[in-house]
Formats: sequence, C-alpha cells, structure tokens
Amino acid sequence: MARVIDSLLDTDLYKLSMQQIALHRFSTAHVRYEFKCRTRGVDLRPYTAEILDELKHWAELRFTVPELDYLRAIRWFKPGYVDFLRDYKPRFQDVRVDDTGDELSITVEGNWAHTILWEVPTLAIVNEVYFRNTQIADSRLNEGRARLDDKIEWLLEQGKADPDTGNRFKFMEFGTRRRFSRIWQKEVVTLLRDSLPATTMLGTSNVKLAMDLRIKPHGTMAHEYLQVCQAYAPIPTFLEYSLEQWAQEYRGDLGIALSDVVGMDAFLRAFDLYCCKLFDGARHDSGDPAEWCRKLIRHYESHRIDPRTKLAVFSDGLTLASSWELTRLFASQIGVTHGIGTSLTNDTGVPALNIVMKIVECNGQPVAKISDSPGKAMCKDQVYLNYLAKVFGLEHQLAVEE
Repeated sequence: MARVIDSLLDTDLYKLSMQQIALHRFSTAHVRYEFKCRTRGVDLRPYTAEILDELKHWAELRFTVPELDYLRAIRWFKPGYVDFLRDYKPRFQDVRVDDTGDELSITVEGNWAHTILWEVPTLAIVNEVYFRNTQIADSRLNEGRARLDDKIEWLLEQGKADPDTGNRFKFMEFGTRRRFSRIWQKEVVTLLRDSLPATTMLGTSNVKLAMDLRIKPHGTMAHEYLQVCQAYAPIPTFLEYSLEQWAQEYRGDLGIALSDVVGMDAFLRAFDLYCCKLFDGARHDSGDPAEWCRKLIRHYESHRIDPRTKLAVFSDGLTLASSWELTRLFASQIGVTHGIGTSLTNDTGVPALNIVMKIVECNGQPVAKISDSPGKAMCKDQVYLNYLAKVFGLEHQLAVEE
C-alpha cells in the first residue's frame, strides 16, 4: 500500500514561510500542539497503529536536492533557511500518540522551528488512514470524479452566463490537510489546472504539487504565528508586534495578513495606515464573510486607500458556489480571491472529518485564538481565555473546546 506522504515538501506553503520566521526571529520558542477531531461519533483509536506507522515513516523523510533547489528559487526563502532544511530531520520523539482515553490524543511538543512541519502531515495521515479503513476507495473516487466534473461544468456555465464575474473569479486549492488521499488531491489539482484558465485556477497551497505540476504555490501565515506572538509581546499589542515582525522578515513579500485570531475589529485597530500600505490585503477565516469584507473595504477607504488596489482572500469552508457569490458581490470594489479546500479534495459522497491541530502553549504559557465564529477556540486555560476576551472585547463570543 502506498504511503500517505512520501515527501517533506508535501505540505502547505505557509508552514514553510512560518518556519523561516520561527527560525530567524523566534528561535527559542517552545510550543505544544494538540490534535482534535471535532466530528461527533468518530472513533479514531482503532487506527492508532497505522497512524503511528505513517508518522514514523514521515519522520524518516528528508528534503531532496531537487526540492531544495525548488525552494531556493523562491525569492523570499533565504539561503540560510534552505540550508537549515538541507539538514532538517523531524524528531519523532517530539510526538506523543495515546489511545487509552476516550479519544485519540496526538500532541507534538518542542522547539517551534523544528516541530512546525508536523501539523499538516499529521492531519493528512489521520484523514487518509481513516478513510482507507472505512471506505472502498474506488467507489469513493468515482463519486468524487463525478462531483468534480459537475463543479467544473457548473463553473464554466456560470462564466458564460455572467462573464463579468467569471473574468474576476479566482481561487487556489487549499485542501491538503483534509484530503481524501494524496493521490486524489493530485488528481483534483491536475484536473482543475487542465480544465480552467490559469487566471481562474491560480495554484495550490501544496508545495510538492506546485513543483510537480508546474503551478504556483500560495500561502502566507496561519493562526499559530499570531498565537506564538502572544508569548513575545504584551497581549494588548501582540497583533501590532506580529505584523511588524512579519514585515521585517519578508520586506513586502507574502503580504496577506490573517485577520481573525482575536476577531476582525481588533485586527483592524492594529492594521494601521502603515500596514494598509505595506500589506497586499487580508485573509478571512471565520465569521460572516460579507460583513468581514465590508469592514475591510471601509477600513481602506478610511485611510484614503483605494480598496481595488488590495486583496480580500476568503478561506473559510468555501465551495465554488459560495466563492462565486462573494466574487459577484465584491470583486468590483476590492480584489477578491479564494482558498478552497475540503469541498474540492474531500467531496466523495461521505462526510469529511473536521480535524484540527493547533498550538495551545508557547514558552510555558497558554496561547489561543478567539475567532469571529464562536466555538472554534482551542485552549483549556479558561483564565487565559477570559483575559484574552476581555482585552479585545470578545466576551460575547467566547467558547472553549471541551
């Protein structure tokens, strides 16, 4: 049976961009990740041995010379970071897998720069192991192909019926962590690349697929980056600190800022004129997307910046249909693009798992996000969550994952 992952480059681009800043600016950060399956009624414990075997295999992989050469050609990756990857060895001793409780527990703990790459492969491994043990792959993939064909046909028909929206519609594939399988993700991305204009299907977050299929990799930062910054700056100003550190590291590259680690309103207070001019735009990942975009547009206008020169990137549970509607609503007012994941890489006729792996601690202190979608918090320290919520006025939407 083929391995779930056969390359360290089989990950999302933002894991590498965050690993570089972790190495250069947060070299002492010690973090703890915790896995959580939010899908009720799913017991992953019967697959522990298989998951462990795949995790051990992943830890034995190394970056190859062609992979390092590929990364070296990306202008924002610095030579010293690529040299670090040349010698990078995942430490399996940083991982703990426990199935003796009521649910499967997976934790990763260690230096941030060394542990950061564990998240995406862990999620992809859990997902693929679960589905290959509970589903007949051929029938699921045939259903997936039929659904994907229908989506592409629908999108092309929409473009003919509404060419103005069609000409503005753009998306990226973001489905690595919750894909049905590695083989299926490659098939999905290949078909999207071959069926749609390059101005519509912009690329993928998966760096290995981008390299192999000769398309563009996409990704900037994730919640964990801003959460780590909570341990390095006073809480009331950690957003400003995180944006400043990112700007210093990337000097204008990778200019999409994630907006929802403590809510959009707090983000906009930190996203001052300097940031508005320096960053290319912002990414939505929780809450009502239309309300979020209206706030972003008004914020740019309040700083006398034409929103049409900036980007709104949507990435929260999108489908092609919901992305099309957001483009129709806003693409004449601001640049719009979308990161679409699970609905492309795990729509095979059975419900996809809702699994996450989040940083919950940095340097011995709790860290968390309180997004614009109540219930997504993942932190067991109620005192810290209450403090974070009070600082940013989010008491009304505070919720803790049990």
